[in-house]
Amino acid sequence: MAVVETAPGTRRRRREAVAEGSFVSRHDMGRARTRVTVRVVQVLVFAGVLVAGAGPLLWLLFASLNSTQDVLRDPLGVWLHADQWGNYLQAWNQVDVSRYLGNTVVVAVGAWIANLAVSVLGGYVIAVLRPKWGNLLSGAILATLFLPSVVSLVPLYLTVIDLPPFGISLQNTYWAVWLPAAANAFGVLVVSQFFRALPRDLMEAAQLDGAGTLRVLWYVVLPLSKPILGVVSLLAIVAAWKDYLWPSLVLTDTSLQPISVALPIVQKTSELSVFLAALFLATIVPVVLFLIFQRQFLASVSLSSGMKD
Repeated sequence: MAVVETAPGTRRRRREAVAEGSFVSRHDMGRARTRVTVRVVQVLVFAGVLVAGAGPLLWLLFASLNSTQDVLRDPLGVWLHADQWGNYLQAWNQVDVSRYLGNTVVVAVGAWIANLAVSVLGGYVIAVLRPKWGNLLSGAILATLFLPSVVSLVPLYLTVIDLPPFGISLQNTYWAVWLPAAANAFGVLVVSQFFRALPRDLMEAAQLDGAGTLRVLWYVVLPLSKPILGVVSLLAIVAAWKDYLWPSLVLTDTSLQPISVALPIVQKTSELSVFLAALFLATIVPVVLFLIFQRQFLASVSLSSGMKD
């Protein structure tokens, strides 16, 4: 009888373990050896991920606090001599990193506003207004995701230097960076997918109360869409912050260039330690942004990925 009673209990525990998505059942976790093994594996995996993710950034920080001779002589010994804080002062003032960072902020903020405006308006038209040609528009936007960015580089550049129908050149203006950043198919599709999941009863109730199309968007849709708007905003800012190829083509004036374009120039005209300090200043901003908004970012990504039409 004991065997007969134990077998169903064991099968039940295994089913519970499978239902929970765990490789180890609760019964096995009750054993000291299994519990210790699982904890050791978890610690090793976490340590590996931590070293792979934060290790290069930490090395860059400590290397930027060393002299050039110390970095070249012993790259792995920079952890012991991190006291050259003057490298950051030189990078900020002498190398003019402050101006390049200011240009980068202008580029990123403008690209963020343009990207968010197009994504919200495009998603609102496709998912909420739902015109007859909405499916065709959505399919055309989706098709652009399959085009490599290199293919559209030359036509886009020719358009920027001779903007139709005005015949003016946007080169060496921030509009040359902001306008292409607004045409983000991924942002439009993600926002439209989120808008489809919003309760239409609230929108219809607002329309019955006399709210127009724009008032429904501003007072009903946008307040409910803060998570996905945060995701699109973070992706747009990080993409504009780290972009190099396109700004280097359209912003040839050094007084307008962002930090990503100016870093190769800084490398040629400054010491290694000062360059590493400038590189750390350019890298830490998007990292800090992600750390601040990581909860909203991860929650919104999981939410948008689980939506259905």
